[in-house]
Amino acid sequence: MIENGEYQQFLESVRFVYGYDFTEYAEASVIRRIRNFMETNKIGSLKDLGRMVMKDESAFEHFVQEITVNVTEMFRDPLFYKSLRKNVVNRLATYPFIKVWIAGCSTGEEVYSMAILLREEGLLERTVIYATDINQDALQKAKEGISSISNMKSYTENYLKAGGKNSFSDYYKAKYNSVLWDKSLRQNIVFSVHNLAMDKSFNEFQLILCRNVLIYFNQSLQSKVISLFYESLCSFGFLSLGNKESLLFADKQKCFEEIDKKEKIFMKIK
Repeated sequence: MIENGEYQQFLESVRFVYGYDFTEYAEASVIRRIRNFMETNKIGSLKDLGRMVMKDESAFEHFVQEITVNVTEMFRDPLFYKSLRKNVVNRLATYPFIKVWIAGCSTGEEVYSMAILLREEGLLERTVIYATDINQDALQKAKEGISSISNMKSYTENYLKAGGKNSFSDYYKAKYNSVLWDKSLRQNIVFSVHNLAMDKSFNEFQLILCRNVLIYFNQSLQSKVISLFYESLCSFGFLSLGNKESLLFADKQKCFEEIDKKEKIFMKIK
């Protein structure tokens, strides 16, 4: 049993010592992951967990890896990417230089999907993709550009449904049980740690993707993060959310126009 006061004290300690703020994450989701972490590591109480992660930075890093969510795949929700091609690419093409932010990039599948799409639309060479995540272990995997070969069948199907224009195998080299994404896809990607709950805007972007991340935040933090994206977008820039996410309770809701209601693509209009 994790009592609320004990839980809040633990999160405040984490924020004070390490600067990671989980206080506005969805409580039920975080508590479930903490319990799983404690059971897996045979930790008897939240106080014991607190003592362990406060004294040992490597233990804390392991805790963060487990507590943050890393569910992703290439061209996840293919119709979303099809909508990007139809509704966003032509506008992006009007800029001499394009900056894209993928917030909560996990192990990089969404990043490489975006790089492939931009290459096929003739835009990758003048684009920089900023890929950020709170989880340093996931970011390292994303930088390496390696995926399991066992996923290639489903990834290929997603790619074709997303309007892919070439052979998907053109974008990777298979070796043993892994594939390495083509080096040219990685040249224009900047990987960096960024904490959506605590960190500020760091650039101006024409397109921001933050898909299936806000669902793990409470309403207050969701609104705060949407405001961060608003500040980070140029006029008439685009914001893409996951299919279970919305701007409904965001302070900046009226500053965006819905471009694709189903695929959750919005444009900054104010």
